[in-house]
Amino acid sequence: MKVEIIQGDITKSHVDAIVNAANTTLMGGGGVDGAIHQAAGAKLDLACAKLQGCASGKAKTTLGYLLPAKWIIHTPGPIWQDGMHHEPEILKNSYLNSLKEAEKHQCQTVDFPSISTGVYHFPLKQAAQIALSTIINFKQQAHYIKRVRIVAFDIITKEVYQEVLEDLLQ
Repeated sequence: MKVEIIQGDITKSHVDAIVNAANTTLMGGGGVDGAIHQAAGAKLDLACAKLQGCASGKAKTTLGYLLPAKWIIHTPGPIWQDGMHHEPEILKNSYLNSLKEAEKHQCQTVDFPSISTGVYHFPLKQAAQIALSTIINFKQQAHYIKRVRIVAFDIITKEVYQEVLEDLLQ
């Protein structure tokens, strides 16, 4: 399983699955969540309504609808409070449960955003360490996944994830 960091727009990813940094209602919001809902079209809202929400750290899957990705894996990450309210554990579970969903749907390529580092204010470097170590540790369990990418929205996020990945691979 190959792990890569790129900068771009996850709604344009031609992959088996993209991961949506959703809120617990799954009904769209700001940031990447809003962009995914807008790009996927109205059928995504109908599908998400049927899922009746999702707890932080869990993951649920819908079709990609108008996106180039076949699947959207929705996972609400934690809202950062102070690091003492299980935020790191919840973030790890968001990545882990998303990878398990991707395996369940036999996905070979999966793109993640940087979960919880936008409006949820999770510290970027700590989030990158949790995300990448979880992804790398999942390699032993992966039967279908061949490539995972972190799709950074901006250059700062890309650089932090790249630095953390290089440190983990040494």
